[in-house]
Amino acid sequence: MKDPGNEEMTQTGQKPPGFAYKILRLFTVVHPGEALTALLLGLNIFLVILSYSILKPLRTGLFLARYSPETEAYLAGVMAFLFIFFNKMFSGLASKVPRQKLIAFVTLFFISNLVVFYILDLVGTPLSTIGPIYFVWIGIFNVMVIAQFWAFANDLYTEEAGKRLFPMIMLGQNIGAAFGSAIAFFFVDIIGLYPLMLLAGAILGTCIVLTFVIHKREITKPAPKQEKVNAKNESTKEEEQPLKKGGGFQLVFKSRYLLLIALLILVLNFVNTTGEYIRKDIFKREAVKTVQVDESKEKEYGEALALSISKLDSAFHFLVNILAIVIQLFLVSRIFKWLGVRGAIMVLPLVALGGYVFLAFGASLLAVRWTKALENSTDYSLMNACKGALYLITSREEKYKAKAVIDTFFVRTGDLLTGLFVFLGTTYLAFNAERFARFNVAVAVIWIILCILIIREHKKLSAKKTEHEVEYMKTDQE
Repeated sequence: MKDPGNEEMTQTGQKPPGFAYKILRLFTVVHPGEALTALLLGLNIFLVILSYSILKPLRTGLFLARYSPETEAYLAGVMAFLFIFFNKMFSGLASKVPRQKLIAFVTLFFISNLVVFYILDLVGTPLSTIGPIYFVWIGIFNVMVIAQFWAFANDLYTEEAGKRLFPMIMLGQNIGAAFGSAIAFFFVDIIGLYPLMLLAGAILGTCIVLTFVIHKREITKPAPKQEKVNAKNESTKEEEQPLKKGGGFQLVFKSRYLLLIALLILVLNFVNTTGEYIRKDIFKREAVKTVQVDESKEKEYGEALALSISKLDSAFHFLVNILAIVIQLFLVSRIFKWLGVRGAIMVLPLVALGGYVFLAFGASLLAVRWTKALENSTDYSLMNACKGALYLITSREEKYKAKAVIDTFFVRTGDLLTGLFVFLGTTYLAFNAERFARFNVAVAVIWIILCILIIREHKKLSAKKTEHEVEYMKTDQE
């Protein structure tokens, strides 16, 4: 039986499909000319998440060695406040430089910060100082770098292409997460916390190179005739220009669709972070039991506890990432095909609802570990693909600026609300893990309602975009 891709390329007189094309066609529908860019994007996000997954367990160890999980939740308020200014600077930069330079400048900024942390350790800065600073820093880093990658990917693809290729690109993200947590688990004892930061910074530097390669490839290749329907592909000049002036907050609040996405992200993060508080509280109690150093030896005890928590956390994230890879390989493309983006966004809130109903009857170490692993793995695979695909119908400014605001400020506002809730729950309401889980059940219901509202808005915007494309096609033919 002939490969339809081969037949199509032969008829158009193009060269036979390469190895990358043949490999990707095993997992999803790939059109001629799409394979290499999709693989490069998959490699790019693999390296971004590899770097972050090396750094993530270090955050937990450095912070919880000196502070409680409650304090961790409170620091979300600091991050939410900082994001107001950070997004303003990001929007200003995005209006002055093209997309590839924007990504490079932001990434270089974070790489330089990792060098600073290494130097702070060399000069003897105490863990009680580095821990909170690093915690806030990585809270900004993880959402900002990942958000700008998906904004870039959204800018490259049409809605139809994104729905086909995003699940495949997401596989690179999930594999990177698994490798990163494994590296952190096996090497944190060997080379230490701070040298791992430099390794992560070197990996990020490679991502900058890949971004320029992908950008150059996309602006120089000829666009297929059918892609002219999409306005963003009319010329490469637009892709080389900075974005229009205007702040991301303005874009969010003037669009019902974007505002609903922002609220969904806020609620999603509230539920997830509350669950993370439950998990980390139990993990710290478990880690304390394993530390052999006398607590009176403050420095040695703190470092031993940080290592113990980091190993527990990296082992947990390795489990999460293995599950995410399985979901990505065998479920995400099928769910997108059967339910579309609109149906797919309902899956995670239903998983969370069922998980917290289960924990409400008993939050043991085993139950929390597996419930959170299933929730987080679904978030990192299916839901991340959904969050990226929701922006395919938006403008370039909305993809970069509004998405950055939503993925930073609204994410951390969800953390801030969790911090306030944890404070009330532990200080005045005497909440235990089961009661926190019961509250999450109620919030998950609100989450489902927001998904229904987004589905309605997405249908309206998709219909309008289709009408515009049809009109553009008629004009082009005339």
